[in-house]
Amino acid sequence: MKATVLLQRVRRFAPATAVLIGITLLVLWLSGVFHTVTPATEQPAQVAPKLPAGVNTTPVAATAVPVREEAVGTIQAVQEVKISSRVLARIVQMHVTKAGQQVAAGQVLVELEDTDLKARLNEAEAARRASQEQRDQAQRDLQRTKDLHGQKIASDSDLERDTTRQQSAEAELERATQNVAAARAALDYATIRAPIAGTVIDKLAENGDTASPGQVLMTLYDPHRMQLVASVREQLATQLKVGGDVAVRIDALDLDCRGTVAEIVPLAGGARTFDVKVTGPCPEGVFTGMFGRLFVATGTRQEVRVPRSAVRTFGQIDQVTVVREDGSLLRRFVVLGREHGDQVTVESGLQDGETIVKDASQLAAAGGR
Repeated sequence: MKATVLLQRVRRFAPATAVLIGITLLVLWLSGVFHTVTPATEQPAQVAPKLPAGVNTTPVAATAVPVREEAVGTIQAVQEVKISSRVLARIVQMHVTKAGQQVAAGQVLVELEDTDLKARLNEAEAARRASQEQRDQAQRDLQRTKDLHGQKIASDSDLERDTTRQQSAEAELERATQNVAAARAALDYATIRAPIAGTVIDKLAENGDTASPGQVLMTLYDPHRMQLVASVREQLATQLKVGGDVAVRIDALDLDCRGTVAEIVPLAGGARTFDVKVTGPCPEGVFTGMFGRLFVATGTRQEVRVPRSAVRTFGQIDQVTVVREDGSLLRRFVVLGREHGDQVTVESGLQDGETIVKDASQLAAAGGR
């Protein structure tokens, strides 16, 4: 009975045991247990190439360069004038036809209708003439009264009365004279002239429009006096001073120039920034609204620069050839920064004191890989 039960159990687990044995043999075969191991032959070590004769080298030296922090801003005119009317009148003639037009100082820009203004001036002048006649008559009466008073014919009250009348006539004449001046000034307001020589950057009215007092008709600016207005954080602004010299760059013109700090204005609202206004000898071609940057020196840092000819570029990979002390060559991958004329900054890959091939084309011509 026991033998029968044992035989049944062996038959039940026999397939699983066979599968396990097969997997074990397969793993051993894949791992090479049943293969004959062939001893590896030693490969000869590669010999580093040597520096060919006639190839120039240059030492790598780190130099101290200034560290600058930039602040972005906008080009604006130092002098910008908004032309507006001082009287309510219809525009008869706009002598400025379009934005961008150049105007001279004193040039007539706008002519307003002046019929009413001329009538007011004529009325004021007539009133002044009448006041002057009354003043002259009062003076004659006063003089006559003085003569009669000296002869004991006119009384003191008559003299006092004529004196008061003469003084009142003088005051009335003065008021009439001031009215004439005001009317003449108002008439002058009908002709609007350019206060400065400059360029029209905005034209906001046309012939036939009604100009109201304070209404802006156009805007002028002086293109020869430009400034860069940049927002500078307070820590950086503390390193600037009015009259100091800063570097300025206008990206649109690929232009680098120097500027002078004209104003440092704290911004309202606790923004912890300052508006720094920089003027400078930037050449013609700089227009209002252009993007610009100013640079503030904050210290120095060590920087490695190598000749641009020493760098070989393969796709997006740059490399230089380092010359070891024994004269052997070593290819070194580098990360480049900004170019400075015929030199380029190496951000990483080289160290101070190393020696590199100065011109990679010489190495290629000499057969170096």
